[in-house]
Amino acid sequence: MLDARRQTCTTQQQDRLLSYQHTGLLLNPAGHVTSSQAQWQTLKKFLGLAQYFRLPLFLADTAALALLSQDALRQRDRMTREPHCSFLCTGRPIASFALQANQWKHSAGFLLAAEQKGFELLEVRGHDPRLGSLDTLSGEEIPLHFLFRLHGYIIHVVLLYERSGNYLWHGALRLKANMDRSFAPFKLLDYGRHAGAYDRPELILTVIDGLDVRIPRNISRFLTQQEQARFLECRYHDARSFLQLYPDDSSAAAIEFRRKAKTLLTLAARTLGQLDVPFWISSGTCLGWFRQCSIISYSRDVDIGIFIADFRPNMVAAFRDAGLSLKHKFGKVEDSLELSFLGEDVKLDIFFFYREGDVVWNGGTQAKSGRKFKYVFPSFSLCWAELLEVKVRVPCETLDYVMANYGASWNVPVKSWDWKSSPSNVMENGVWPIAEWAGLIQVY
Repeated sequence: MLDARRQTCTTQQQDRLLSYQHTGLLLNPAGHVTSSQAQWQTLKKFLGLAQYFRLPLFLADTAALALLSQDALRQRDRMTREPHCSFLCTGRPIASFALQANQWKHSAGFLLAAEQKGFELLEVRGHDPRLGSLDTLSGEEIPLHFLFRLHGYIIHVVLLYERSGNYLWHGALRLKANMDRSFAPFKLLDYGRHAGAYDRPELILTVIDGLDVRIPRNISRFLTQQEQARFLECRYHDARSFLQLYPDDSSAAAIEFRRKAKTLLTLAARTLGQLDVPFWISSGTCLGWFRQCSIISYSRDVDIGIFIADFRPNMVAAFRDAGLSLKHKFGKVEDSLELSFLGEDVKLDIFFFYREGDVVWNGGTQAKSGRKFKYVFPSFSLCWAELLEVKVRVPCETLDYVMANYGASWNVPVKSWDWKSSPSNVMENGVWPIAEWAGLIQVY
C-alpha cells in the first residue's frame, strides 16, 4: 500500500513518478497492479523459494547489473519497505541469475515447489564436456539452463560448472526438437547463444528493491567478462580421427615435453593475467589445440600472440620475476616486436600482432642477417578455450587463422618446418638497418 505521504502527493507528481523508466510503483492512478510490481512479485516469490532451499543464486542480469552503482548500494539502508522495482525490473520480461552447479542441491524439491507456486519450467540439458576426452566422446547429459515462467515473466537460471582449468563454464542453450520455442523470448536472453567461461566471482549479499540478492562484488569486471565469455570446446571427434591416422608420440621425451609445456603455459597465463594482458595461443600451439586437442610434441616450444596495444613495458621484468630467462628480443614496439623466454629448456615465444586495415600481422627477424618477415592473418576475435587444463584464448575464427598460417593441408603433420619459408602467409619485409641492430636484435 502507498503510505500517507505518497497518497497526498499531487496528480502531477504521480504522473512524473509513473513515467520514470525504472520506478515501478505498486499501483497506477487507477489502482491497478503495474507491470513492474507483477515482475517484482514474481522475483520475490522465486527468490524466496531459492532462499528456502538454500540455493545461493546470484544476479547475472546484464541490464540490472548495469543499473547498479556503488552509490545505489550505499543507499540500500534507506530503501523503503515498499517493493519498488528500480533495478531488478529493467523493462525486459526476463531476469537472469546464475548458480554454481555444485550448489544445485535439493533440485527436485525446489522444482516441485516452484511448480506448486505456479511457475512453468523449461529445462535445457546438454552433454557434460568434462567427461569428454579423446577416449570418451559421449558424456552424460547435465542440466545447463532453467527457465521459469510466471505471469509472462521469465527467470533464467544459468548453471556454472567448474572446469579443470580452475574456471567456471556454462553451456550453450540449444532447444531440442520437442521443446516449446514460444516458451520465452530466447533472442533476449543474456546467456546461451554460446558456451561461456568466467573467473569465479566474489559475491556479496545485499538488498536490492527490498529483496535479498547476491551480486558480484566487482560488477564492472563481471560485465566485461560476460561480453568476452564465448568459449570454444576442443574438437574431440576430429582430434580422435586425426590421431587414428597419426598416432601421438607416447615416448618418455614427448610426455616430459607436454609436462613442461603445461607448466610454461600455466606460468604465462598467470603472469599475463597479473598484468591484465590478454593473449591467445598462436602458431603451432594453436594448431595443436585445433587439430589434436593437445600440444604438438615435436614443436618443442609454446607460442602465444598479444596485440601490440596490450604491450606493457614491465612485461620482461614480470616474466623474469616468474623464473624465466629472456632468450631474445627482436624488433621494437612500433614494428615486429617479438620476445622469447626460456623455462625448463622449453621456449615461450611471444609474437606481437599489429592491426592494419582488415588484416593483422606479426613480424619475424633473422638474427644473423637482419632480414625481416611478415605473417599476415585475416582479422579475428578472441574466444576462451582450454589446453592442457589451462584456460587460454584462441582466435574464434580458428580455422581461418590456422589455414592462413598452414594452408589447406594443415591437417597433415609436417615435422620439417622453416619459419622463413614454410608458412603460407609469410612474406619478406625488408632488412633492419645495420646501425640499429644492437637495439633491435638482442640475443641472450
